[in-house]
Amino acid sequence: MAIATIGMLSSCSSDLLDKNPTTAISGETFWMTDADARMALTGVYRRLQAGFYGQGKLWLDTYSDNALDRHSYYGFGDLTQGIVNSTNVSDAFYNTPYAGISGCNFFLDNIDKAPSTEAQKVVYKAEARFIRALFYFDLVQAFGAVVLYKTEPKTVDEGKIAKSSKEEVLAFIHSELDDVISDLPDAAYAGHAVRGSAQALKTRVYLFQQNWSEAAKLADQIMKGGKFQIYQGGYQNLFLTATQQNNPEIMFSTKYLAPNNPQGGEGVLVEIGWYGAIAPYQNLVDAYEMKNGKRIEEPGSGYVATDPYSNRDPRLTLTIKVPTEKYINPDGSVFEESDPLLTGYSQKKYVNLAMLPFNRTKTPMTDQNIVHIRYADVLLMYAEAKNEVSGPDQSIYDALNAIRERSGVNMPKVNTAVYNTKEKLRDFILHERRIELALEGHRYYDLKRRNLMQSTLAPLKNPGGAPLRFGEINNVLPFAQSELDRNRQLVQNQGYN
Repeated sequence: MAIATIGMLSSCSSDLLDKNPTTAISGETFWMTDADARMALTGVYRRLQAGFYGQGKLWLDTYSDNALDRHSYYGFGDLTQGIVNSTNVSDAFYNTPYAGISGCNFFLDNIDKAPSTEAQKVVYKAEARFIRALFYFDLVQAFGAVVLYKTEPKTVDEGKIAKSSKEEVLAFIHSELDDVISDLPDAAYAGHAVRGSAQALKTRVYLFQQNWSEAAKLADQIMKGGKFQIYQGGYQNLFLTATQQNNPEIMFSTKYLAPNNPQGGEGVLVEIGWYGAIAPYQNLVDAYEMKNGKRIEEPGSGYVATDPYSNRDPRLTLTIKVPTEKYINPDGSVFEESDPLLTGYSQKKYVNLAMLPFNRTKTPMTDQNIVHIRYADVLLMYAEAKNEVSGPDQSIYDALNAIRERSGVNMPKVNTAVYNTKEKLRDFILHERRIELALEGHRYYDLKRRNLMQSTLAPLKNPGGAPLRFGEINNVLPFAQSELDRNRQLVQNQGYN
């Protein structure tokens, strides 16, 4: 059997995640060495290069009030108009994580065949279980109750089983992460999952469950652990290859390596750089504060409608290309996107301007890592959870200020005289979360877990004038009809029949 079916294409080295893949592997001679085990683990990690775990993750913000899916790559044009049914939901929500789970289970079912030391196997298994927990959590966020495979089914028919309840899947995720937290190294992130990666994911799960007390406690542990910190080398550089390696803020990411393992297809440089495929809404642009910390509509903000991008939070023009900005090609000409910008804006975050001009016929080897968890998110999760537990306190303001005062952003501290109640500070934290994490793929799930999708989309229209609506029933997506036909034990989510 060819083990390449679970994505195990790599060369043998001391750190396979930092090497380019070369050839496929023969199953008959596999699991014979520790190098085989590490190669197989690389295959597990490579599952993260597909769907909403690779560059597609950025498109999740177009299923929100943040941006438009310019070419409706993932069908979000319909979904954001409230058209949600069993035939039009991207399989990236379902098939991609299940393919990843299959790879994790295959690895876990076979790793004991390898002659690796027991200590090595403990860590390898923990990494695979962490990734599996990540996949399952995204499935729960999207669909609620889902089919739970703890091992790889031996036959196709064995895989046709009923879904487990949302509570059962979440309990499995927590149990897995508890073990993983104990088994993973307590170290800075350098490409492989570490204890902080798992702690942060578990914090995110608690936040989803609105278990504010446990979320705050776990985030506080990460903060006091001292393994991660806000990166002071430039906000924009968090998303560019040269400064992503051993970055103290990045806690988990999908890794790529040019030239043989770059981002799939045309990568973010062409798709969001040249095509302008992710088009931020004016609503997001307007949400950025002025440099003095005031919202543009506040008295004394200094906002000038005829000069709307001056004196704004620097994260605005580090995240979004605004109409007054020009990209200059190496020959001195002005770069122009291939297609009209329907909102007037395009995404700048993750776009490496040093690789201009972007050209579809000469696709650059893009290998920026896609960041899933970073320390700023932990600080935001702590602030949100701690505020819900006990209201405003200095530790919350300190967490928020650490983000706002990073080098190159230098926004004012939170105004404690204004944001001095739980309700007011909650709004501020969610707003800060939107700004700090904009166009990174978090907004959709953040709005869903707070039951804010409907109210947030309602005031907005797409560039064609169609009102935005939230069409999900009971806050979950429907299973694809093709999946229901394949697995007759799977019952459609309520309301979609």
